[in-house]
Amino acid sequence: MLLDAHDAESRLSKLIVLAQAGDDVVAARDGKPAARLVPVKPGAFRFDTLVHLVDAVPEFDEPIDEDEPALREGRA
Repeated sequence: MLLDAHDAESRLSKLIVLAQAGDDVVAARDGKPAARLVPVKPGAFRFDTLVHLVDAVPEFDEPIDEDEPALREGRA
């Protein structure tokens, strides 16, 4: 199923159910596939895999400046 990213945003809960059932769910931007929604396999995702970053990157758990995403993407 290919749908516009805006439509995907408004129907996310239903799309998650479809993805969990095995349906191919793809969000598009400007008619081009941009992201795929896939189910997470039990035990495949763990939050603790990033714990080492808390000590390695001093600002890891600090809020980001609201301009930072634009700067990283070259929009500022």
